[in-house]
Amino acid sequence: MNQRRLLLDVMCGGLRSYLRMCGHDTSYALDYDVEADDRLIAIARTEDRTLITRDRQLATRTDTAILLESTDTEEQLRTLQNAGIRLTLIEPTRCSRCNGRLEPTSDSRPDDVPEERRVWRCENCGQWFWKGSHWNRVRTTLQSI
Repeated sequence: MNQRRLLLDVMCGGLRSYLRMCGHDTSYALDYDVEADDRLIAIARTEDRTLITRDRQLATRTDTAILLESTDTEEQLRTLQNAGIRLTLIEPTRCSRCNGRLEPTSDSRPDDVPEERRVWRCENCGQWFWKGSHWNRVRTTLQSI
């Protein structure tokens, strides 16, 4: 299905939800409490992740980096798509908050979720997910690129 293992530097955190909702295993530098370039490179190599950064110098220090030159989220997504990152929503598999795995659940659900909606829960942080307004906003953005 072409899911990628990605590592976002601190300047690219706004892409987390998009990439995770597309099924990519997406780590974020601040999830590790790391900002130092050498440490980010080490994590990318150790975990076999593609580093996504806006730091030109950092991007030149690893063969697997994708450099984002724009600060605009849609333009960043367009750059990632042009670099071969698939940007299509799939059935939820990754927590957009912590990157944990989502499991479908039918035995319990938040009170404000209609009965007919499928619900998933993160194995790591316990966050609930369903296809609601956030899902629709992300789909609209991805369709526009």
